[in-house]
Amino acid sequence: MSVAAISAGAIPLKPSPRERSRQRAIRRFRWSILGPLIALLAFVLMPVLFLQLYFSFHQWTVYLGSWWEAEYVGLDLFQEVLTDPRFGWAVVRSLLFATGSTIGCFLIGFALAYLMHKPFRGQAVYYIIFILPMLTVPVVIAYTAEMLLYQSGPLNDLISRISGYEFKPMWLTNPHIALPTIMLLEIWNWTPFSFIILLAGLSAIPKEPIEAAEILGASKWRVFWEVQLPLLRPVIFLALVLRFLEAMAEFPKTWALLQGGPGTATETLPVYIFLTTWQYFEISKGAVMSYIVMLLMIAIVLFAIRLLRREKRTLDALYGSAAAASEAPG
Repeated sequence: MSVAAISAGAIPLKPSPRERSRQRAIRRFRWSILGPLIALLAFVLMPVLFLQLYFSFHQWTVYLGSWWEAEYVGLDLFQEVLTDPRFGWAVVRSLLFATGSTIGCFLIGFALAYLMHKPFRGQAVYYIIFILPMLTVPVVIAYTAEMLLYQSGPLNDLISRISGYEFKPMWLTNPHIALPTIMLLEIWNWTPFSFIILLAGLSAIPKEPIEAAEILGASKWRVFWEVQLPLLRPVIFLALVLRFLEAMAEFPKTWALLQGGPGTATETLPVYIFLTTWQYFEISKGAVMSYIVMLLMIAIVLFAIRLLRREKRTLDALYGSAAAASEAPG
C-alpha cells in the first residue's frame, strides 16, 4: 500500500502508544464516575423498585401478615388509584404548585441574573445575599414562616403599619390562600437555583453577536430580544424543567407547616402518598401512586429532552448560517 493511499485514509492508522494510554485513562475516568452510580442502581434502587412493583400487583398492608403471602390483585389497585378523586386533586394541586413556583423562580431569577451578569464593584456581596435562601434548610424555613405568618404576627403587623390599613389575612388557615402561601415560600427558597443557571447562561453568551448588533445601531431591548434571548433558550428550558421537577417533589415545607391542611387544601402528591403509605398503612396503594407519579415524571423529562434537542438544532442552524454569511465574499 502506497504512502498516498495511507494518507488518503484507505487504511486506518494505528493509534500511537501515547494516544492509547490517553484513551485508557479516559475510559478509567468514565468508569470511576459511572461505576458507583451503576452499583447503586443495581444493588439498592433496582431491588426497591422491584419490591415496589410487587406491592403494586399484590394487596398488602401491615395488618395482613407476611408481605410475601399477599393476595395477587392484578391491575385493580391501578384502577382504584386512577379513579380516586383525592388522588386526582392531589395531581392538580401539584401541577398548579409546580407551575406557579417555577414561573415565579424563573422571572425573579432571570431579572437578578440579568442585573448581575456584568461585573461591578461589590458584586460578591450580592451573590452571597441572593444565594443564601437556597442554603437554608426547608424545615427551618417552614418554622420561621409559621412564626411570621400568624394572623396577628409580625408580617401582617408590619404591612398594616406601612399601609395604614388593617391587613390580617389568615395565611395558614384559609384554604383559599394556603397553597399560594407555600408557593411563595418555595419561590423564596429556590429562586437562587434559577438565578445561578441563568447567570451562567448569560455569562457564556459570546460577545461578537451583541457587539455586531450594537454597531448596527440596535437598541438594548432589541439586542436582548433578538440576540441574547434566542441564545439563552436552551438554558431557559433547562432551568424551567429542573425547577418544575423539584417543585413537583416538594414535601418538607408543606408537611412541616400544614400536613396537607387546612382540610386538603395543600395536599399535593408527595403529601398524599406519605399519608397513604405511612399513616393509613396502605402500602400497596402507596406503591401504585409512586409508580404512576414516576411514569408522569419520565414523560415530562422525555418531552423536555425533545425540546432541548430541538433548541440545540435551531441554534446550530443559526450559527451555521451566520458563519456562512460571514465567510461569503463581498
